[in-house]
Order: sequence, then C-alpha cells, then structure tokens
Amino acid sequence: MRRLRNRSLAVLATLGALTLTGCGTGAHAPGDGAASAGSGRTITAHRLMRLTTVHQETGMTLLEGPVFGEDGRLVVVDVTAPAGKPKVMSVDVRGKTARKVFTDSRGAYTSAQFSPYDGRLYLSDFAHGEIVSLAPDGSDRRTFFTGEVDGARMRPDDVAFDRDGNLYVSDSLGLSEGEARGRVVRIDRDGRKATVLADGLAAPNGISFDVDHRGLWISELTENRISYLPVGERAGTTGRHTAVRVDGGIAQTDSIAVDADGNLYQGLHGRPAMAVYDRYGERLATVEVPARAEGLESATNVAITPGGTKAYMTVSGPAGGYLYTFDALAEGVRQSNGG
Repeated sequence: MRRLRNRSLAVLATLGALTLTGCGTGAHAPGDGAASAGSGRTITAHRLMRLTTVHQETGMTLLEGPVFGEDGRLVVVDVTAPAGKPKVMSVDVRGKTARKVFTDSRGAYTSAQFSPYDGRLYLSDFAHGEIVSLAPDGSDRRTFFTGEVDGARMRPDDVAFDRDGNLYVSDSLGLSEGEARGRVVRIDRDGRKATVLADGLAAPNGISFDVDHRGLWISELTENRISYLPVGERAGTTGRHTAVRVDGGIAQTDSIAVDADGNLYQGLHGRPAMAVYDRYGERLATVEVPARAEGLESATNVAITPGGTKAYMTVSGPAGGYLYTFDALAEGVRQSNGG
C-alpha cells in the first residue's frame, strides 16, 4: 500500500512522529479473488456507516481501536485526525450516529481500551510514546505513562489489560529503522513500573490475551506473523514462539482480537479484510468487504459485541473511514476489543 504509506509518512511529519505502525506497503483491491487455499470460508462484511472523510490537513483518515463501553456505545479512534477534529468518537451502532468524545492538538492515538480496574479509557499515543487516559465521557485527560523503558522511549501501538488492570503494550520500537527491536511492555496499573516482557520483535502491532489470560497473542507487522507469549504470574515470560504465519501477500498484520471460543481475528493493513484462525493456527475464514466497495485499503481492527456475535470492523482508505459489520464465529468477550 505504497500510496497510503507515503501519505502516512507525510502525516507523521506533521504530527511530529517518525512513522506509523498501522501503515502497510501496498494496496489490494476490495474483494479481489476468492480466499486462498486453506483460508476457510469467506464471510462478507456489510457497510454500517461512514464515520470520517479524508482530512485535508493530513491527507488521510485511519480508524482504529474499536471498543465497547459500559453504555453499549462503540468507541473508535481516528489515528490521523488533526487538531479540532474528533480523535476519539462514540458511536451508537443501532442509531447509526456518532459524536466527538475527545480531541487535542498533539496526539496520534492508535488504540483504545477501558481498564477493568478504574473504568477509564486508555489510549496509546504513538507520536509521543505515551499512554494517556480519559474519563468515559472524554474529559479529565491524564498522562498514565511517559518516559523511557530500559533506556528507550516506546512507540506504543496497541494495548491490552489483564484482569487486575495491569496494562500490556505492543511497542513498535525500531519500525522506522526497519529493525526488529520491538517489545512487549507491561505497565503496572498505577503507572509507576514498566517491565519489558519480550524484545527483538518485528514491529509488534496487535496484542490480546487469550481466553484464559495465560498468554498474549502478538501480531508482528513486518514479518506477517502472530506470536504467542506465555505470561507468568509475576510478569515473567517463557517460551515465546511463532504461532501463525499469515499469508498476507502485500498486506500486513495489524490489530488482533479474540472471541469466546479463542479464535483470532487478524486485521490486515493493505487489504480491506481480516483473517480468522483458531487457537491452533488453522485458517477458519476470511472476512471481506464486497467487491463493489471502492477506495478502501485496510481493515485494521474489530470489536465483537459483548455476549453477542455482531462484529464491527474498522475499514479505511481514500473513500473515508467506515464501520462494517459481520457475524463473528463466537460471542464477544473483553479480549474481543481489538486493542
């Protein structure tokens, strides 16, 4: 997705950042061909609504981080929204309406999650290497974590919480240099202590706990693979391994979510589609937008309705930023919010 990548670099120069983990390297036409051999069945996603158009100031729009709040509304971030435009939106998926929750003059927010500990909304600011939090209504912005971790400032992409409210971050350190220096960082729920759980990763992007909270699924953007990282009771780790090699072609692995059966929903940047795997790496399905949909280049992320199977996928491109819906293979749980 060279056009999108070139626009992304220009955008991040404006935002004061080096690069953007959500950016792939090539475009893929919507619905091109059938799912490849061994890719399971094809699920067609249907357009729900358009949330954004391309911003004149940044030259693009990129939706990410869908997460359901306790009020039943879907929170979505627009990574490249300029100052004054909605950077965090709240969507009534039944009424097909959206309202601005938060904006500022500096952040490039690539993910959103509600904490099980304090109920606040946590955002990763990729441009400034920070984690910030908001009250659910978008007020009371606080800096949760900033500064260096083991001598290097993070490039935080996606986030996930454990049951106790400790935060786990996919740190895309090294992406702009093309080096496998990415990390998984654990931040205690009070924001005071940060620990590197894994390093040497190839631009880690998506991150989600498995159903039992025994380990983390991590998608590595520049290697098109999903790794599995067991997480010990005291934040120690053992036995990280490559779990799935994603046949993405020119598309790259973006955010990741997990349903109640443990299935993985892997977003693709550079193609408006998602790949669905079971926990053992078998390709179960490919979620596609209809072939007639034009100007859409990425399906970065997904959220599945808690206790239901209706899934909401963030899809973006020159045509704007959209929500598409499909029926997931199992019900939504906390891990079904794509970080």
